[in-house]
Amino acid sequence: MRRVPLDEAKHRLSELIEAAACGEDIVITRDDGASFRLVPVVEPHPVFGSARGLIEMGDDFDAPLEGFEPGGP
Repeated sequence: MRRVPLDEAKHRLSELIEAAACGEDIVITRDDGASFRLVPVVEPHPVFGSARGLIEMGDDFDAPLEGFEPGGP
């Protein structure tokens, strides 16, 4: 775990972000003793076809809707 004072982290942020992205544990510390961990956020990407079978369409999907007949009122 690498501990970095806040003043130093301000000047080396890009380097610290890259280190965290590569799996290094980075902790930024303030003068008052508070500590903050820099971690990458991994968001899952949707997988093509992952919703297959979850949506069904009724046999009357394309049937005319009541009140919307051709020719109008």
